[in-house]
Amino acid sequence: MNPLTIIGIAVALAMDAFAVAIATGVSLKQVSLRQTFRLSWHFCLFQAMMPIIGWGLGASMHGYVEAYAHWLAFILLALVGSNMLKEAILTDEDEEDEKKSPRKDSTKGMTLVMLSVATSIDALAVGLSMSMLRVSIIAPAIVIGIVAGLFTIAGLHLGKRVAQLAWLSIWAEIVGGLVLWLIGLNILRENGVFLAIF
Repeated sequence: MNPLTIIGIAVALAMDAFAVAIATGVSLKQVSLRQTFRLSWHFCLFQAMMPIIGWGLGASMHGYVEAYAHWLAFILLALVGSNMLKEAILTDEDEEDEKKSPRKDSTKGMTLVMLSVATSIDALAVGLSMSMLRVSIIAPAIVIGIVAGLFTIAGLHLGKRVAQLAWLSIWAEIVGGLVLWLIGLNILRENGVFLAIF
């Protein structure tokens, strides 16, 4: 496969990770080196693994995976987006309350796993496609993972900068939660779900 084509695919697949990273940076407000590493490493790893898994599943599982993958991505993004909206709307201005119950760190635990899976579902489909085209998957998977990691770092720190503007912070977090919902809805739209309804 042409290197430019691989890079184009990698950039396209990294857009969801970039948008989610921006929303995460806004939510966290302060981003440590450890948080940056965790989020970028997991997004990189999942984006690199998913095409390999998709390629391994091959054509025989294509219909089954394709039928449900977009719903899984939507549900995971909607859950995380809803949590961000809830935190933004229920934020208490009192700093003492915030110290008692700090914001949930999206770069840890199940939230991190859910975001990693949700942003890499498209990469699974790309792996399935490459399997049907009989294209080698290792080099594309590495490029896809590295590009996703770099876009995640950029998005996370862009989100942190936006969050530092105090008057914009809560609105940015609301927008971040809505963006996750919109990404999920767009995944459904791209898979023709709304055509079947209307």
